[in-house]
Amino acid sequence: MTVDAPFEITLCAAPATAPAAGSTKVHGAISATQERILSPVGVYVQHYLRRLESNDADDQSDHLKVHADHAAASAAKAIGNLDLSEEEDEEESEDLLMTDPKEWKQQDHYAVLGLSKLRYRATLDDVIKSHRKKVLRHHPDKKAAQGHLNDDGFFKCIQKAFEILSDQTKRRQWDSVDPAISDDIPSGKKKADFYEVFGPPVPVLGDESTARKEVERFYEFWYSFDSWRSFEYLDKEDATGGGNRDDKRYNDAKNRKERATRKKEDIQRLHTFVDNALKADPRIARFKEEDKLKRNAKRNAQEEEAKRLAEEKKAAEEAAKMAVENALMMEEEQKKARQQAHKLLKKEQRALKLAFKSLNFFAPAGATPSDADIAAATEKLDKITAAKNDADALVAIRTELEAAHAAGNGSATLDDIVSKL
Repeated sequence: MTVDAPFEITLCAAPATAPAAGSTKVHGAISATQERILSPVGVYVQHYLRRLESNDADDQSDHLKVHADHAAASAAKAIGNLDLSEEEDEEESEDLLMTDPKEWKQQDHYAVLGLSKLRYRATLDDVIKSHRKKVLRHHPDKKAAQGHLNDDGFFKCIQKAFEILSDQTKRRQWDSVDPAISDDIPSGKKKADFYEVFGPPVPVLGDESTARKEVERFYEFWYSFDSWRSFEYLDKEDATGGGNRDDKRYNDAKNRKERATRKKEDIQRLHTFVDNALKADPRIARFKEEDKLKRNAKRNAQEEEAKRLAEEKKAAEEAAKMAVENALMMEEEQKKARQQAHKLLKKEQRALKLAFKSLNFFAPAGATPSDADIAAATEKLDKITAAKNDADALVAIRTELEAAHAAGNGSATLDDIVSKL
């Protein structure tokens, strides 16, 4: 949706040192408008949907103010009362300084850079500034000047933390598994204010007076929500570093499988959270009671419909089962036919081989076949058996050769058969 509105800017007078109007240059221009696709989520989208259903201008203004205040309050609550001035640095514990750079996947990258208070809220500028401070404090050259030789372990941890947190993709992978972010979810069984425990996420949870359509829209959003958590950070690497290509493929496949498992567990965790909210939501209980009253009026019709659907389902399942059994039976018959044909083929191949031997390998009558005659005849036999995969064809060839041999022209007939293959 676009709205045309007047836009005026009053420029101040040019300074006395400015060049004349004729010598000025235009270095840029306003870029062309672009259309972008936005995801329909957030409190303001919820407000927009309400505006479509309401024509009260005052109500719209009040909703705008409420949602703006809610967003500002949420941001302030997330940051808290942290004092993040440049003069204040987080304390570096002895355990932190003794972190093994080889075990970089187990280190807390935010704590290494002194950003454990901000964590995922830290901007790229915060990461760069903190990295600069840490480098100046723990650079190996500075440690060497202080007499600490070969003391660069924590410096390597700093460099690795900066590498992870300064890269958008790698940082998201780390944030996906940040152990400082709790995965605990409320069970909904404790006696507490439901709207305080489970709210306020996006879209807005609402209150007791929220319409059923908006409540259902809330749960539909979260049941179909797909988190950006990816879990690549927890991939296991080849410890030796010298595996062959097959080993690397195996490790990659194993890592993909473990990532899929963790992703599934994360989605299940979110669904459990939504399930608990659904069970504890007093509005859902009220909606269920209303639906129950409606169902009682139509119970008989629903029972008949359920009975009909059950019978249709049973008939469909029986038909599908019968179709599967018929397909399996047909496949088994085809398999037996193939096996029988293969047996006949092998049998005729052996019969043809015996025929070659009984026909004296087509040597002249009364003569003993030489090794060369046997080898030549065997080669022709191999060509025939390789070219003919049908038992009937081999029977016909054997019959033809036996008749030709009896007539005294077996060798010529064999050569003719081989030449036609």
